[in-house]
Amino acid sequence: MNYPRGVLPDDPASTVEEIEAALLGGDRAYSAHDLARRAGIGLDVVQGFWSTLGLPHGDPDDPFYTERDAEAVDRAAALVRDHGLDLRTVITVTRALGHTSDRLALWQVEALVEDMASRYELDDASARLLVLDRLADLAPVLEAQLVHSYRRQLAAIAGRYGAEFGEIGRPGGEPGALPLARAVGFADMVSFTRRTAGLGSTDLSSFVQRFEAAARDVVTAAGGRVVKTIGDAVLFVADDAASGARVALGLADALGRELDVGSATAAGGIAEGARGVTPVRVGFIWGRVLSRFGDVFGPSVNLAARLADIAEPSHVLTDRVTAAALAADPRFALTELPARELQGLGTVIPVELSATDA
Repeated sequence: MNYPRGVLPDDPASTVEEIEAALLGGDRAYSAHDLARRAGIGLDVVQGFWSTLGLPHGDPDDPFYTERDAEAVDRAAALVRDHGLDLRTVITVTRALGHTSDRLALWQVEALVEDMASRYELDDASARLLVLDRLADLAPVLEAQLVHSYRRQLAAIAGRYGAEFGEIGRPGGEPGALPLARAVGFADMVSFTRRTAGLGSTDLSSFVQRFEAAARDVVTAAGGRVVKTIGDAVLFVADDAASGARVALGLADALGRELDVGSATAAGGIAEGARGVTPVRVGFIWGRVLSRFGDVFGPSVNLAARLADIAEPSHVLTDRVTAAALAADPRFALTELPARELQGLGTVIPVELSATDA
């Protein structure tokens, strides 16, 4: 097999050393004690910083850290010393970085492995070795894209906060209520286990990626935001009830069309279905939530999930409160359904949400 740049690395260990030098700013020259003295903080804070990032740390006297590691610890100390943040807040921010960057790095590297395996017809081990060989060259481009995306996301959050400033200080707020009024919804794939049974790793990966990409496209186009995807489900939020309704209906429509695989064999039918879109059940609520750790919490989230569980495929269910918030909007039709007993929530009257021609 010929590769566009030479051959696979003969010595993966030496390749790793080269990658570390390129990514981490030189050799490992500092111990944890060195970092603590340099930043003017305690050894326990240095070790806590590293643990919070989700990374291993060596013996406190061993030269385990690089110059860029030392700079990262200096910046964390500066958040407390120069910017007045509480140490617990710095730990929370650091934990968010560790959790997100760990998942991001793994996600991107696995995508590169799939690309190498497909383009050059490699087995998995060879594809991983080729990614290892290319990683130092690819990293600066991926890093630049990460920084740009992060700044864009911060700017978007600032914009949303700015739009909400008018709500601050208005009378009528319920004491102790959750802070954010949001539309929140779940779209849950129908028969995920059956549809993916028997798929190999490549087909399963493709199936999940198609679902996630399609869901994110619909949510973003309708004015919402994806909070997280959970394999066969997506949790979304929007800043007003109408936007949330558009997201919910968009998901039910765009992901609601079955492929005709009736004439296929059992295995072929599953694989064919995996290559297409798949129907979802959607639950959507307008209520108040708590936003923490990159997730949202509260009774509204639980209710949206339970409504998704009982919705028919390609249909959207909401509750009476949300229906009242949408009642004056001619774009939506709302139909009350018989009361249902929902686990942990008691009796709820579901309302089916659909689009009109308005």
